[in-house]
Amino acid sequence: MLSTVVFLPVAVAVALLAVPRVSDAVVRWTWVAASAVELVAVVVLWLGYDGPGYGYEVNRRWIPSVSSGYHIGVDGLSLPLVAVTAVLFLACAVYALRRTAPGTGREAPSGARQTSTLRSFAALFLLLETVCMGVFVSLDLVLFFVFFDLSIVVMYFVIAGWGHRDAARAALQFFLYTFLGSLALLLGFIGLYLAATPHTFDIARLAAQNPLQGRGTAATLVLVAIVVGLAIKTPTVPFHTWLPPAHTEAPAEGSAILAGVLLKLGTYGFVRIAMPLLPGPWRDWGAAIVVVGVVSVLYGALVALAQRDFKRMIAYTSVNHMGYVILALGAAGLLSTSDSQAHDLAVTGAVTQMVSHGLITGALFLLAGVLYERGGTYDLDAYGGLAASAPRFAGLTALAAFASLGLPGFSGFIAEFQIFTGSLPGAPVATALAFLGILLTAALFLRAYQRLFLGPPASRVGDLTLAETLSIAPLMALAVVLGLFPRFLLDLVEPAARVLGTLVRR
Repeated sequence: MLSTVVFLPVAVAVALLAVPRVSDAVVRWTWVAASAVELVAVVVLWLGYDGPGYGYEVNRRWIPSVSSGYHIGVDGLSLPLVAVTAVLFLACAVYALRRTAPGTGREAPSGARQTSTLRSFAALFLLLETVCMGVFVSLDLVLFFVFFDLSIVVMYFVIAGWGHRDAARAALQFFLYTFLGSLALLLGFIGLYLAATPHTFDIARLAAQNPLQGRGTAATLVLVAIVVGLAIKTPTVPFHTWLPPAHTEAPAEGSAILAGVLLKLGTYGFVRIAMPLLPGPWRDWGAAIVVVGVVSVLYGALVALAQRDFKRMIAYTSVNHMGYVILALGAAGLLSTSDSQAHDLAVTGAVTQMVSHGLITGALFLLAGVLYERGGTYDLDAYGGLAASAPRFAGLTALAAFASLGLPGFSGFIAEFQIFTGSLPGAPVATALAFLGILLTAALFLRAYQRLFLGPPASRVGDLTLAETLSIAPLMALAVVLGLFPRFLLDLVEPAARVLGTLVRR
C-alpha cells in the first residue's frame, strides 16, 4: 500500500498529460480528487501503523551491483511528515481552483511568466507530491538521493514557469544552490557506502553497523558533507540566501510547498541519516550544530523584522523556525549520553516543529498569494485597513500570525515548548538566546498585521473566495487541533525518538 501512496500522484499526472484534450475544469477537479484520495490513503496508513519500528516495509532488489534496493517504510519520524505533505498538496490543489487562465493564476499580473498550461502546472505538482513522499519513505540512500534531487528539478520548473517577473533568475539560483547541496550529500552517502562492511546503501543496515565509529577524520568529513547538503536544503545560515528570492518569485502554491514540505526534506535528513548513521561525530559536533541553530533563529527573525515585503518576511521566518529544529537536534546530540529523557523531548519537539511549521507557513504563503492577487504587490506600505473590506482574510491572517509566533493553543507552542525544555539542559546559553526569537517573531508579525489590516482604510480589497477559504482554513484548524490535542501526534513521535536516542548514544 505504501508504494501506491507514493506513486498514485505521478500516475494521475501521466494520465492527465496523456489525454489529448482535456478542459481546465477537468484538470482542476482531477487534481483535487487525486490529492484527496492520497490524503485518505495516508490516514489509513496512520490508523494502521503499530510502531515503533518500520511499518508497511517493502524491500526489493534494485541495483544489486552496489547493494542498493527499493527499500521503503514509515515510522514515527516519517509518518507525520508524510501526512502533512498530503494535507498541504490537497490545500494547494483546492487553492488552484481559483486559477482562471491556462498557464497563470489570478494572483499573477500581466508581467508574470505564462509559459505553460494549467494541465502542466497540475502535473508538476502531482509529480512533486510523489518525489516528496518518496524522500520521507526511503530507507535506501540511493533511493533517498534520487527523490531528493528530483524535488529540486520539479520545483525549478514550478518557479521558472509560473513565478513572477524575476522568476527565471530566482529559479536558477534555487537550482544551483540546492543542486550543489545534493552533490555534497552524494559524497557523504558514498563515504558511508565505502566504510560499510559489506558495502551497502541500506539505511537500516548502515544504522546497525555504525561503519564510521572510531574513524576520526574520515567520519568527520562524511558528516560535514551530509550536514552541508542538508543545511542548504533546510536552509540554515549561511546557506539560506537562495530562499528569499525563490519564495518571493514563486507562485503562491509553489511557496507553500517549498516552505511547508521541501524545507523539511533537509531537517528530516538529519534525523533519518546524519544522527543514526554518524552518532559519534554528531555528538562531537553537537555544540557547533547548536550554534548554527541559534544563529539561524536570531538572524532569521531580525532580518524578517526589517522587511517591507510581506512574502519575503514570511520567507525569513522560515529560516528562524528551522533554526529551532537545528538547535533541538544539536542539543539532542549533546544530551544523548547524559540525559536520555531530554534528548527524546528535544527530538520530539523538532519533529513536531516540522509538522507545525508546514501547516502554519503553508497557510501564510497562500494568504500572501491572496494579497498579491488583490493588489499586485507584497509591499506592506501599499495597504492598510484591509480588515474593513476583507474580514475573513484578516481573521485567518491573524490566526496564522499568532500561531507562527507560538502562542498557547496552537501547534507552534507545543513544538517550541518541547524544543526549549529538551534543549535547555544541554545548551542553556544558546537556548536562552533562542528565546529572543519568539519576541522578535511577535514584533514582526504584529507590525505587519497592523500595517496591513488595522487603522483607517488605505485601500479596499475583495475578501477570500470559497476556494481560498477552503484551502487555508483547514490548515489553521489542524494547527489549533494539534495545539489543543497533541497526544495523537506525540504518541506516534515519542517512541521513534526513543529509538533514535538508542542509536545516537552508541
